[in-house]
Amino acid sequence: MKKVAIVGAGIVGATAAYYLSKESDMEVTVFDHGHGQATKAAAGIISPWFSKRRNKAWYKMARLGADFYVDLLADLEKSGQEIDFYQRSGVFLLKKDGTKLEELYQLAFQRREESPLIGELTILDQDAVSELFPGLQGFERLLYASGGARVDGQLLVTRLLEASQVKVINKEVSLRPLASGYQIDEEVFDQVILATGAWLGHLLEPLGYEVDVRPQKGQLRDYEVDLDMASYPVVMPEGEWDLIPFPAGRLSLGATHENDMGFDLTVDENLLQQMAEKASPFYPSLKDAMISGERVGIRAYTSDFSPFFGQVPNLSGVYAASGLGSSGLTTGPIIGYHLAQMLQGRSGVLDPVDYPIAKYVQRKEI
Repeated sequence: MKKVAIVGAGIVGATAAYYLSKESDMEVTVFDHGHGQATKAAAGIISPWFSKRRNKAWYKMARLGADFYVDLLADLEKSGQEIDFYQRSGVFLLKKDGTKLEELYQLAFQRREESPLIGELTILDQDAVSELFPGLQGFERLLYASGGARVDGQLLVTRLLEASQVKVINKEVSLRPLASGYQIDEEVFDQVILATGAWLGHLLEPLGYEVDVRPQKGQLRDYEVDLDMASYPVVMPEGEWDLIPFPAGRLSLGATHENDMGFDLTVDENLLQQMAEKASPFYPSLKDAMISGERVGIRAYTSDFSPFFGQVPNLSGVYAASGLGSSGLTTGPIIGYHLAQMLQGRSGVLDPVDYPIAKYVQRKEI
C-alpha cells in the first residue's frame, strides 16, 4: 500500500484526492491549513473560449479544462455524488465598443469546431436579453454563448472530498525529505502532491528552492435577492467585475485583482463598494439587494502568468502545481487529474513539457 500525502485541499488537491482514492493500492491523506484558499473565494466562471491571450499552451489547458468538467461530472455521478456545484447557464459578454462583439463572435465561432461545448453563439439585443436576465441594462447588444458555466468552487471541493472519503487534517505542515520517503506531520509518505497555490514557496524555500510564484489578492461580495437565478447567465463585461447568479437567490459580484497586498486576507469595503458602483448601472437591482457576505482569497501567479505542474526537480515522488491565476476553477480539475495520473506513471491529454515546473521551481545555487 502506497502512502500519498496531498498538501492543499483546494480545487487541484481535492481533484487529485478524488481520483487517487479510486486506486485500491493507495492510502491518501490531505493536509490543509484552511486560510485564504483561492477556490473558496472564486467567482467560478467557466468560459475560456473568448480569451485573446497569445499563450497557446495556456489556452489548450483552459479549453481542455472546460471540457474535462463533462468527465468529472460523469465520474462523480457514478460515485453517487451530487453535482449541484455546476450549472451550464450560459454567459453574456459585453463590450464598450460594439464592433468588438463581432470579432469575439468570429473567434468563438472558429474555436467551436474543437470546443463544441461553447454551444449556441448569438449576438442579442436588449429585448432578447431581458427574457434571459430581467433587469440587465446598460448595453445595446451583447454576445451570448449557451455553453458558459458557473461553478461553486467551495461546494465542488466539498463534493470531491466527500466522494473520496480520504482523511483530511486541518493544519499547516512542512515537508521533510528522508532517506526513503517524506515526513509530513509525524507521518512518512511515499509520494506527495503540493497543491498549495500561492503558498508553494513556503514549503519549498526551506528546502533550498527558489519558487517563482507570487500572491494576488481577490475579493468578491455575495448578495441575497428575492429571485431564483439558477438559470440566469453569467455576466462578463469589460473590466474587473463579473456578475454570477446562483440558485436560491444568491448573486456574486467579483472579483478584485490586487497585486501589492501579499497574503493579506482582510476585507476592503471601499474596493468592494467601488466594484458595486461600477456594476449597478448594468443591474440597478443590486443597489437594493442585501449584502450576505464577502469572500477573500489569494490567487497564485508566476512572473509570466503561466501555470505549471510536474515533478519537483530533485525530489523524486514529489509533484506540484501552481500559477493558475484567475482561471483556477477552469484549469484546476484537469491539473489535479493529471497529477494523480503522474503519480501512477500514466499520462493524460496535457504534456507537462508545455507547463515546465523546472522553469519556476529551481534549486538555489550554493
